[in-house]
Amino acid sequence: MKKLIFLISSMILSIGVYGQDFSIGPKAGISSANIHVNGDEFESGSNEFGYHLGLFVRMGGSSIFVQPEFLYTNTGGSVIKTDNGNTETSFDANFDRFDIPLMFGFKFFDFFRVQAGPVATILVDYTIEDALNVPLDLDYKTSTFGYQAGIGLDVGNLIFDLKYESSLSKISKSSPLFQTDQRQNQIILSAGFRLF
Repeated sequence: MKKLIFLISSMILSIGVYGQDFSIGPKAGISSANIHVNGDEFESGSNEFGYHLGLFVRMGGSSIFVQPEFLYTNTGGSVIKTDNGNTETSFDANFDRFDIPLMFGFKFFDFFRVQAGPVATILVDYTIEDALNVPLDLDYKTSTFGYQAGIGLDVGNLIFDLKYESSLSKISKSSPLFQTDQRQNQIILSAGFRLF
């Protein structure tokens, strides 16, 4: 909670520092995500497609900007567990969450951007099931922090972003059935429209 308060305070401070130009608008996109795991019995499964939609705000001058975003995100991934008899069990996870990225960036040639920054995630709901749709009783954290980094293009009032996201901490609490460090990674492609 302290980290979330710090992130929001940073966003408010950024409004004052970079408040020369201001634009706001809707944003939506798709992602390809997986769950990175470690441990002898676990490995990452196939990537899962997801989506996000919400709002972005951009503040800054002609070359330096800050861009907070407020997004509803649906994402997921899969984990493969191998027991002592070499029997593999696949688990599919699905997450509904609110993401609050805070991108800091540089703009070149009035249209090309590079950007990076922290992202706060608030978990709304989740499921993790085996191949027979039997749910696994696993306790995921209600909030986590990560980072995003990527590039962007501005074409008129349209903005396009391609970013990579990773977790800075475990996304699940320890469980006797699932003793592995889980961290979610995403490749994110999104588009937005500047209303002004």
